[in-house]
Amino acid sequence: MVGSESLRRPGGYIVQVLAVAACYYAAGRLGLLRELSVDGAVVTPIYPPTGVAVAALLILGLRCWPGIALGSLLVVLSLTSFRPDVLVILFGSTAAPVCAAVLLRRAGFRSDLSRLRDGVALVFLAALAAMLISSTLGVGVLVLTDRLAWHSFWSVWLAWWVGDAMGVLIVTPLLLLLHEARWPPPLGRWKEATSLAVITCCLVPLAVYTSISLLFLVYPLVIWAALRFQLVGSVLCALLTSVVATVAATDGAGSFSGLGRIEVMVKLQAFNGALALTALLLSAVIIEQRNTRNSVEKACQELVEVLEHLTAGDAPPPRAHPDADETDDRPWPTGTS
Repeated sequence: MVGSESLRRPGGYIVQVLAVAACYYAAGRLGLLRELSVDGAVVTPIYPPTGVAVAALLILGLRCWPGIALGSLLVVLSLTSFRPDVLVILFGSTAAPVCAAVLLRRAGFRSDLSRLRDGVALVFLAALAAMLISSTLGVGVLVLTDRLAWHSFWSVWLAWWVGDAMGVLIVTPLLLLLHEARWPPPLGRWKEATSLAVITCCLVPLAVYTSISLLFLVYPLVIWAALRFQLVGSVLCALLTSVVATVAATDGAGSFSGLGRIEVMVKLQAFNGALALTALLLSAVIIEQRNTRNSVEKACQELVEVLEHLTAGDAPPPRAHPDADETDDRPWPTGTS
């Protein structure tokens, strides 16, 4: 676990904060490569920094929140000049992932996502509930400063909220898996993994870029990945699909051609959201059932070992029946007193 003796020192803590800020800024710039304009406001369908922030808080602890604030400031300054209303956006960008981490900890969240309740908590507490803070504060300050019209509040708010939530749903599980993974990873079923990767790389662009709406063809791949490779397979498949779909949507190509900006945003967010929920919750159910089966098999194996131990002659010999024809050395009473 990161955060040992070296990170408790002031120098180690500063390095930790700067590393979080650098990762947040890099993720922000990466997410802004593909953006959409909704009623004059620039939004991104997937905002990876929210996922980076939540994962950093879960792995490193709440002490790293200054790195999130610094990274958010750098992202904002790369888009616009500093103004007093920027402080409200920074507060929302920092408070949302902090609240997400606090809610997850209170819910008993496990970073290995080995239970269905962990996946449900990540979806509803961290992604959907906590990200209301950043979207509401961000869009609210734009409206109050007359940088956004009042009638555009809900459309921009929805795009902002879904973009932040998608960053948590897709990026956070991936970073938690990388942190919990054992390196080097096992090479079992590598042929099947290679086949799944090749088919996914071929089928996903075909489903997204064809003029016929074939986005539903991606779901069997996600189910296959979840059944055979659990969370790591389904999350990687969902991430690749979401990236390809976002690129196609921002270019107005394939299944997103001929649609208005609002229609593109709604279709893209609905597809990405359904895909991420399917990958996360299905994998959590499969992992939980697998752990339950392993526990039952372990209990059965222990029971078999106990029975073998009892039947191997280690148990004490049975007592002789009083009616058995055996000599008893004890004196028998000869009369009555």
